[in-house]
Order: sequence, then structure tokens, then C-alpha cells
Amino acid sequence: MSLHPVVAEVTERLRERSRDSRAAYLERINNAVIDGPHRARLSCGNLAHGFAACNTHDKAALREGHTPNLAIVTAYNDMLSAHQPYERYPEFIREVARQAGVTAQVAGGVPAMCDGVTQGRAGMELSLFSRDLIAMTTAVALSHDMFDGALYLGICDKIVPGLLIGALSFGHLPGVFVPSGPMPSGISNEQKSKVRQAYTEGKASRDELLEAEAASYHSPGTCTFYGTANSNQMLMEIMGLHLPGSSFVAPDTLLRDALTAEAVRRCAALGKAGEHVPIGHIVDERAIVNGVIGLHATGGSTNHLLHLVAIAQAAGIALRWEDFDALSSVVPLLARVYPNGYADVNHFHEAGGMGFLIDQLLSAGLLHGDARTIAGGDLSGYATVPQLDDVGQLVWKPVSKESGNRGVLRSISEPFRTDGGLRMLNGNLGRSVIKVSSVPEDRQVIEAPAVVFHDQDDIKHAFDRGELNRDFVAVVRFQGPRAIGMPELHKLTPTLAVLQDRGHRIALVTDGRMSGASGRVPAAIHVTPEADDGGPIAKVRDGDIIRLDAVKGTLDVLVDAAEFAARTPAVEDLSRHQHGMGRELFGIFRRNAVTADLGAGVF
Repeated sequence: MSLHPVVAEVTERLRERSRDSRAAYLERINNAVIDGPHRARLSCGNLAHGFAACNTHDKAALREGHTPNLAIVTAYNDMLSAHQPYERYPEFIREVARQAGVTAQVAGGVPAMCDGVTQGRAGMELSLFSRDLIAMTTAVALSHDMFDGALYLGICDKIVPGLLIGALSFGHLPGVFVPSGPMPSGISNEQKSKVRQAYTEGKASRDELLEAEAASYHSPGTCTFYGTANSNQMLMEIMGLHLPGSSFVAPDTLLRDALTAEAVRRCAALGKAGEHVPIGHIVDERAIVNGVIGLHATGGSTNHLLHLVAIAQAAGIALRWEDFDALSSVVPLLARVYPNGYADVNHFHEAGGMGFLIDQLLSAGLLHGDARTIAGGDLSGYATVPQLDDVGQLVWKPVSKESGNRGVLRSISEPFRTDGGLRMLNGNLGRSVIKVSSVPEDRQVIEAPAVVFHDQDDIKHAFDRGELNRDFVAVVRFQGPRAIGMPELHKLTPTLAVLQDRGHRIALVTDGRMSGASGRVPAAIHVTPEADDGGPIAKVRDGDIIRLDAVKGTLDVLVDAAEFAARTPAVEDLSRHQHGMGRELFGIFRRNAVTADLGAGVF
């Protein structure tokens, strides 16, 4: 199948826009490639430090210096359910590496915070910038010239983007991302959501809420809704950085161990002379476009409007929101996973998962099938399903051409939507994004008076006082990266959903973020310029009529242009956020953060 003309056009435009920056990046990483193991160039003292703590076998191999040594960069901690399975990975990886005739060392650990724990708390103000800190600590781990390839162990929200940005800073090294898989399905996400809303209305007790949450988040593995963590896994696979079909295999199973072992062997092969494939060559314009297409086709996390832009920039590629918008118009929605539907990622995987999705998109010319991958071939090898054969060997079989559950995953001929469900909004309030894949059709245009807030908790207080039983647009500002680090405002979802269910026409407009879990309430997020930069959102007043039109792609305040231009932007006293929680350590990030449409990072 020939490439869809819009995909081809966007890719070519991206190449042209990135010509100079990509060429400079490739020149830098190509100049860093050397023949043979990197550690062979270390002084005797340097090298001795590098293998001093190894066992006899690994010490001898490292000393001789003829075979690759693989870095393990791990985001393990056992507070994150998704990362708890990584506890046993280093020793497992080292043993597989020995069997493959190479060595492996834990090069470093990176911080891994859980957005689920910090939602609505002060710690969430550190969340977005933890991505860039993870990128820096990944680079520190790789800085010793001891390594000829790297295995990246990470799952969750900012962690995979941070690992990949750091990996691309050492883009001359081969790299393989190693997932650990989702937890088993608990109570349905819809049931959990209903209890949350009941609690918001005072119709459920804290004990009842905690019981529901604990029945949902109940064991090792990734949370099963389709938020940023699982969007990360989809991206790593469709961009060719996971092994085929490995994203959503359950943790601590024979198949998961077989896939992890094969990831080690592939990384070893990619690091050997003759097959050297740097990660900076795999992550090219084709891979980035494939990632955007996967995001649209699955109704993925809005956080990737930030993360993919930052990842692309780390590879010298100037991805822009306009590219997302152009692709959204031609990429159909093929999956419905909560909050876009009733199912979770386990149901998605059982219905055919990534192999089925990739096969369908390839059949329509909606992916760059010739993109390079860590599996050794092109993306056509990802239209497969991994299995263990009768003797326990890992094999890949062609994926079925029929979905195993049409309520979760559909073919290209019968999509859930004909477009991707992520849209750009432009107007006199600036630029923003909206995820409409789960917003009811009759709620995609909202025109209502503004109610302005400077803190998400103030919405709940106003709700409790009975002040919000009406149509309105909640404008929550001074939430951007320069103000308070652009925290997710997912805590707002139950309150706004209750009001929408009561029949009110509700929308959210904010320079903060929602999350991959944002759902039925229309939300114009990532508004840029942000209020703390004096953006138009800082001029909105209570009672101003705001029109959010996700159909036409506009976001405007319906105020006389001359009057609006003459208004003085509100100024927020942010000193109330100086409450510890490590926030002062991130001051340099806030001062240097770029705008949301450029990735909201410091690089």
C-alpha cells in the first residue's frame, strides 16, 4: 500500500523544517560512533573503576574489552505498581547477557514519581519537570564511556519520555526500551468513576471510595486505563523501540520473561560491529510521524502533545502542533479504551492489540512501513503476535485480520471515528488542544459565561457551596509551566462530570494540563501563551462569554476586541505555592521553560 498523501506531505514538511537541526544532530552522533567497545579507549584507572565491583566472569570480559557492555538505566521503585516488576530485572538481564556473550551493568537509576499518588497534591507541581530531570539523569548514567548499548526500564507518564530524551542525547548508542506490562483487570474503570462521582456529591463514604480505588489499583503492573503510561507503551512499540507485541504482556509471566530476554539479545546484536544501529537513527522523521498517528488511532494521552514535541526536538526534529492537527484529519480512531470506552488495555491486547492496530494502519498507507526498528527489520514485522511454542521458544505469528472484540478494536473499514479525536483550537485566547474522542457530540460546542479560578481546589469549594449549578466555562489559569510547573488537573474531572450529568453545559479552559485520563467534559488545555506570561487567558473576567468550538477548532472570548485588548492582564501572587515539597529546587526549570506548544521543557 502506498503512503497516504497527507502522511507523506506532513513527513516531507517535517523533514524540510528540520533539515538543518536534524543534520547537525546526525553529524554529532555519527562523530561519536567508534569501532569496537567504547571502554577500550579508557585509561587503565578509568576501566578498573568501571569493573571493580563485577563478578569474576564479567570482570574478565570487561577487562578484555572485545564485546559490548550494555547499560541498564532503570526507573525501578516499588511505590509505582508499574515499576515494581523491574526489581528483579537487573540480575535477569545480566544473566541473559552472559549467555549472549556480552555483559550488562546498572548504569544508573532515574527518579520515577507516580502521578496517581500526586494528583491534586503539591507534589504534582514537580511532575512535568521530572521528565527533564529524568533525561538529565539518564545522560549522567550513560556518561562513563563504559557502554555500547542501553536497555531502558520505564513505563509511566514522564518517565519514558524522559528516558528517551536522555537516550537521544547519547543517540550514537543502540537502545531498546523494555516494558513490564499491565496489572490484571480489576473493577471496571466505569464502576470506579461512578464511585468517584458519588463521593463528590456526598453519596459515598471515604471507605467506599478507597475500596473502589483499591479494587482498581490492586497489584504489580501498569494501571489498566489508557492514560499516559499506556500511551507511552503504544508509542514505543509503534516507533520501533519495543519488540513487536511486547507492550501489554502481563508482568511476571513466562512470555514476559522471554520477551525481556530477547530484548537483551537484540540490544547486544545492535551494539556489535556490522549491525550497529544507533537509537538516534531509528528515531527519525518517520518514527515521529508514526508515533503521532498511533496517538490519534488509539485516542491517546494529550500529554504527548508536549512529550512528542520534546522527544522530536532531542533528535533534531521540529515537530509542531500543526502536524498533529493535519494528521488527525485523516487518521481514524480504531480503539476505544477507557476513558474513551468501557474497556481497559488488557481487553485491547486480547482483541488483537498493537499487532492488529499496526496491521490495519499499514494496510491503509497510514504508517511509514519502512521505518527502522530495534527488531532488525521494518515496521511490517510488528503486525505480529508473540507466543511461546510447544518447547517454550519465543516465536511471532501473523496477527489475525479480524478484531477479537469490535467494541474495543476495529478494522480500518469500520472505525469508531473517521478522525483521530485530538484537535487544535485557535482564537483570541491563544492556542490550545482538546481531546474529543470521548466527548459527546452534543458537547463539542459550548458557549457559556466564564467563571475564573486560580486554583483547582476552588472549583470544588464553589461546587460544595452550590454556586455551579448552571452553564459555565471554568477558566483555571496560572497553571502553566512558568507559573507552577503545569500540574495535571485531573482532580477536576469528577466535579465537572457531575455538573455535566445534571444537564449543564460545562467546559474547562486552562493553561495547565489534564491527563491521559481526561474524559467526557470538553477541556481546552495547554492554553498558550500562559497567564503568567501575560497571555490573553489572563484578561478573562467572570461573566465573559466564552465559545469553545471543537468542530471548527476555535476558542474565543466574545468580548469587543478593542475592550479586550485594553484590559490589563491579571497578576497572580504565586508565593502561596512556596510550600516546600522540593518546589524551590525546580525554580530554574520554571524560569527557563518554553511554551506548551514547544514541549514545555527546559531544553
